Amino acid sequence: MSIEDRSLSPSEARSRILLCFKKKRPVFLWGPPGVGKSDVVASITEELKGIMYDVRLGQMEPTDIRGIPFFNKEEGVMDWAPPVDLPDEETASQYDHVVLFLDEMNSAAPSVQAAAYQLILNRRIGKYKLPDNVVVIAAGNRDSDKGVTYRMPAPLKNRFVHLNIRADFDSWQDWAIRNGIHSDVVGYLSYAKNKLTDFDPRSPSNAFATPRSWTFVSDFIHDETATDAELMDLISGTIGEGLAGEFMAHRKMSAKMPNPEDVLDGKVTTLETDEISAMYSLTIALCYELQDRYNKLGKENIDKWYPFADNFLTFIMENFTTELAVMGARVALSTYDLPMIPGKVKSIQAFYERFGKYILGTAAKR
Repeated sequence: MSIEDRSLSPSEARSRILLCFKKKRPVFLWGPPGVGKSDVVASITEELKGIMYDVRLGQMEPTDIRGIPFFNKEEGVMDWAPPVDLPDEETASQYDHVVLFLDEMNSAAPSVQAAAYQLILNRRIGKYKLPDNVVVIAAGNRDSDKGVTYRMPAPLKNRFVHLNIRADFDSWQDWAIRNGIHSDVVGYLSYAKNKLTDFDPRSPSNAFATPRSWTFVSDFIHDETATDAELMDLISGTIGEGLAGEFMAHRKMSAKMPNPEDVLDGKVTTLETDEISAMYSLTIALCYELQDRYNKLGKENIDKWYPFADNFLTFIMENFTTELAVMGARVALSTYDLPMIPGKVKSIQAFYERFGKYILGTAAKR
């Protein structure tokens, strides 16, 4: 079995990477374009409350790693100015964990890889030495992805623990909700999970769907000044024309759904349309609004929030399919850890009688 056959979801890769960091073993993440390799590294760094040095080796010269030579007048010798893109002792001393992320490593010229090899093998290059609390992780696209890559020398490969990351909807959905990706994007892909990625290295198309390109789509539709014509052109240029047409049709149906604010305020209690893909978007939008109100009110005003939670559960219980009701509850209870406390949220008991067996293990089962 090759490394490309044995793949991990981003959430699975996290635990493996953390174990490698614990043992100070350099990691190499392989995966197709836009799968979220750098996002995994950034989120782990944030979890560790560390600092990440994001070094794009594909854009560098050997001197960017080795440093620049200069004549040392005091000692009468040729010396080296250390590189500024690598962590120094003073900065490293302020954190328990420093992550040196060498991205695009196999896209770098062999001379740059050779410089990085010394850094990875010996944790030093020239007079520069990696601080003790620095962990090294690299990433790159696979040869089969048809990008610009150079074959890595065997001794350099042998220094790494190699992990192959695949696109995984559940991992992406959790990340997307936590990072405020537009509800229409999360809703559409929750309905059509197979559209998260359609990358084909043999395709001549310039635009294709990946977790990264869907983030671009979210950015565009978050801009309320953009017209439908502008969005169609931009989204087509991001994920491809065919998929853009499907997504824009989904958005048109989603626009007919009730305003999430009116649902939480109890002004809307019934759903007049059963367009299933649009209902996915409404579910995510309701979760976003419920979380936003919880954050704005704060714990000191929590009693004002409970009626919104009650309206939320009642609405999804009475209007949504089991799958949608469970998805909405899991986002609110598990992803956001919102306090649906029996006695405070009147509908929670009825909700659990109907759907509790599907939500085992969430934060709500207290």
